[in-house]
Amino acid sequence: MIHPVLRWPDARLTQVAKPACVDPQTLTLARDMLGTMYDANGRGLAAPQIGVLTRVFVMDAAWKTGEPVPEVFINPEILWRSPQMALGAEGCLSIPGVVADVMRHSEVILQWQMEDGSTQAQKLTGFRAICAQHEIDHLNGVVTLDHLAPDARAAALAVLG
Repeated sequence: MIHPVLRWPDARLTQVAKPACVDPQTLTLARDMLGTMYDANGRGLAAPQIGVLTRVFVMDAAWKTGEPVPEVFINPEILWRSPQMALGAEGCLSIPGVVADVMRHSEVILQWQMEDGSTQAQKLTGFRAICAQHEIDHLNGVVTLDHLAPDARAAALAVLG
């Protein structure tokens, strides 16, 4: 099922998501989120972006340049952040038309629950690290605009009208 993506300034985008259970409802949610993400031409989508305040996000860092590699992250947690930072242009399905330069950690170690309930931890680098940090921000009620200096935020808001 394809869900509508919430648009900023919807108040649900500023709320902190609650822990998820690994159950059939969450697995259906994750499948729906992947379909919604691909339909919206995105590379990542967090449950709060479709109005579900649970700690789940999906991403596919590869599909626009190669074969699809869909990933589901349930109750993700960043265990480590590299001291190296990278400035990169980020878009967001919830803030269409706005691309903002955001400073992120170049690498992170992410721990999450898999769809079978097992726990996995992995070092993410490059775009996967950036995308995961962006989606975890959504789980914590943070949007790209919150990372911007006041003048850059004002310019981004002007694009939104």
